[in-house]
Amino acid sequence: MAKIPCAIIGSGNIGTDLMIKIMRMSKNLEMGAMVGIDPKSDGLARAARLGVPVTHEGIDGLRKLPNYGDIQIVFDATSAGAHIHNNAILQKDGKKVIDLTPAAIGPFTIPAINGDANIDEPNVNMVTCGGQATIPMVHAVRRATDRVIWGEIVASISSKSAGPGTRANIDEFTETTSSAIKKLGGAEHGKAIIILNPAEPPLIMRDTVFTLSQGGSREAIEQSILDMVAAVQKYVPGYRLKQKVQFENIGDNAPVRIPGVGLCSGLKTTIMLEVEGAAHYLPAYAGNLDIMTSAALVSADHWAAKQLQKEAA
Repeated sequence: MAKIPCAIIGSGNIGTDLMIKIMRMSKNLEMGAMVGIDPKSDGLARAARLGVPVTHEGIDGLRKLPNYGDIQIVFDATSAGAHIHNNAILQKDGKKVIDLTPAAIGPFTIPAINGDANIDEPNVNMVTCGGQATIPMVHAVRRATDRVIWGEIVASISSKSAGPGTRANIDEFTETTSSAIKKLGGAEHGKAIIILNPAEPPLIMRDTVFTLSQGGSREAIEQSILDMVAAVQKYVPGYRLKQKVQFENIGDNAPVRIPGVGLCSGLKTTIMLEVEGAAHYLPAYAGNLDIMTSAALVSADHWAAKQLQKEAA
């Protein structure tokens, strides 16, 4: 069966995990190149052992590869700053770009929320690992209520699963995730926090989501959350609620102060999540890698399926 060649720029944790997923699981994609800037990186070494063309000269090296013309889709797993440069070149070369950095040049995409809505955009942004895990929960509350005044997420990941790219993009992570809480989650205001947990042994990714909403019943909100968990589990099997959804009434007699809004009442919902990775590259505690690369693969695979259908027509 024909498959579309793809390339990955960024041979760190995310890029390497994505490469293994593509080779093991993709229905419509095949590896055309693995690109890095460190000739000694484990990702490049693994790719070479698996027979994937490699270069340690970044995007310039990718463009020099003999099969560059055949590559139709490129995943960027570098950094927000590097992606701006890479994307400009890739767009000129007519490549489809899946952005796994917080650069947010293209529209936000979370498969469980907006699916293939942005599938034909030249650049698609996968938000952040914390965003992929938590924003579906904000959206689940929003669709069961009249309004979500506030959405706040705390993503806690193992320090061992955070490579140099993640560490260099902490500010971009919080800004991009906060923006997506509003744009995709449907909250009027949003805040994101990431914690790199140095605990030994490493802890599985944990996420906490807080919302303050008005309208809708507890039963409807909880059912919407459970339905959304099931939707995410279709591409991230290790995604699950850590405990039962918690509710607290915030009455008019004791309102909370929302930054930029003022005093508010409503229903506070607390959702606690755990994301266990598939252990394709790093161990299962690295659920932050798994949810990001799984979401990117689902989106790219759907786009590739459409391209193959066009070619067959």
